[in-house]
Amino acid sequence: MYEKRFMEEAIRLAVENVEKGKGGPFGAVIVKDGQIVAACGNTVTPDNDPTAHAEVNVIRTACRQLGTFQLTGCEIYCSCEPCPMCLGAIYWARPESVYYACTKEDAAEAGFDDSFIYKEIALPEAERTIPFLNRREHPAGEEFRLWRESEEKTEY
Repeated sequence: MYEKRFMEEAIRLAVENVEKGKGGPFGAVIVKDGQIVAACGNTVTPDNDPTAHAEVNVIRTACRQLGTFQLTGCEIYCSCEPCPMCLGAIYWARPESVYYACTKEDAAEAGFDDSFIYKEIALPEAERTIPFLNRREHPAGEEFRLWRESEEKTEY
């Protein structure tokens, strides 16, 4: 259930990031049972990590804190609508809901335009800006056969 104070915290983190030069203008908070489990800002530039978006950082932190790889029963509050990478991470984490303040259009106006990624995904792999070329070498697929047959796996 949405609570304004959690969104305000996500926005505060985004503003703080800009004011202190700690990273991009994004913040995210994960809540479970009305309590903040994790709160993170974007740290792409200080970490030299293009995956260190606020949403990815907060998912990693919350999962470590909760001792799980899925965020069942959790809500994510984001200062901005998640990008395609974060959207994928969120779906893998499986929270109950995601709330966001600014839109992807707001982000684009500030220079964070991820619409090209959505366009790239729709293109044939070889026509993308970064070509994706399938080269299935032996024994590709063996890992999936082993996974299917394993009785030791933890499904996710």
